Amino acid sequence: MKNVLIIFGVVAIGVFIFYLSVSKKQSFFDIYGKDDKISKSLKEFRKLPLNKITVDSVEWTYLKIGSGEQTILFLHGMGGAYDIWWQQINYFKDKYRIISVTYPPVNNLEQMANTVIEILDNERVGKVIVIGSSLGGYFAQYLTSMYPERIEKVVFGNTFPPNDEIKQENESKESLFKTAPEWMVMWILRKGLSKGVLPAADNSPVLKAFMTEQYSGGMTKEQFIARYYCVIDKFDVEKTDLIPKVIIESDNDPLVNKNLRKKLKELYPEAKVETIHDGGHFPYVSNPEIYNKILENFFKEEQQENLEMKNDE
Repeated sequence: MKNVLIIFGVVAIGVFIFYLSVSKKQSFFDIYGKDDKISKSLKEFRKLPLNKITVDSVEWTYLKIGSGEQTILFLHGMGGAYDIWWQQINYFKDKYRIISVTYPPVNNLEQMANTVIEILDNERVGKVIVIGSSLGGYFAQYLTSMYPERIEKVVFGNTFPPNDEIKQENESKESLFKTAPEWMVMWILRKGLSKGVLPAADNSPVLKAFMTEQYSGGMTKEQFIARYYCVIDKFDVEKTDLIPKVIIESDNDPLVNKNLRKKLKELYPEAKVETIHDGGHFPYVSNPEIYNKILENFFKEEQQENLEMKNDE
């Protein structure tokens, strides 16, 4: 009996130590480990005050910053937050008004869209330039289909069209994530970074630090699962050929397969396509210079076309 108690005690201590090691909160700055231009810019960025709005008893937070006649709306993916776009926001804030949101645990695109439209109304914004990646790019498609009158131009980044593949591929994981404790879910997500996401981004230390922070207390299990349900929330795409679009993809995206990337381009044949070589799933984090230039060129091209049309009139 004594030996059994000793073994039980050792196992319990081991489990407790394991729990502490996998559930410990980690910050970007501790993980990144350098006090350089990148870390300083994020540190200053996070000092900016955030706005709050409550819709249908759910509180949202969002950043409002910048100046200019046009407004950019940034929409992050499943593992992101408003500040994952800080390198883009800092780049464009002097020429554009900017709104960047963080999704609370809302599990359908309709409710997400209703709140975003309310945010735009409260901020007295008519049309927006929407930039979304992954889930954000999928959400951007929904907004473009349902509220075309509010979309000036749109960017679908590292994303997918409405489909059944993602749901079918993740049915077993869905039940695991719903029943597993939060620390285990986040541990699994952190482990997944090193298997595909980071190698595809040339093991970017910036991406590693940001995503590890997100999966170490930056987001909750409830948020993650709700965002997954938004990813598989199918809708009918309405034709919006007159809205300028660009699809930004990576040729080695580990999270959006070639078939889905192909279907996305077939769904929007009018969209310009920008393919980043070896960009991974988060090129805006790991390769911000390339990503910002693609966005800037897209904005300039559309402005030039509009100017030429006015001159022809």
